[in-house]
Amino acid sequence: MFRFAKAALNLTGQATRQVRHNSTGNVNFNKKYGNILMVSGAGFCVVVWSYVLTQTGITWNLSPVGKVMPVAWREAEEEEE
Repeated sequence: MFRFAKAALNLTGQATRQVRHNSTGNVNFNKKYGNILMVSGAGFCVVVWSYVLTQTGITWNLSPVGKVMPVAWREAEEEEE
């Protein structure tokens, strides 16, 4: 357990040094590619769900109205007598 804790502290120290010295990467990445990634991700989700909803043949059964039949009520007291 001591080796694990020592390694974890070492990694934490390295991460702290990287943040402190501003060496975590290009800060302008989100400004440059953020909107493109969001639009492409949204487009991908729309395409995949469109395919799933229209082409896979899944029966979704969204509403149970008209599909569930009620069971006839029986009272236990009347049958015993």
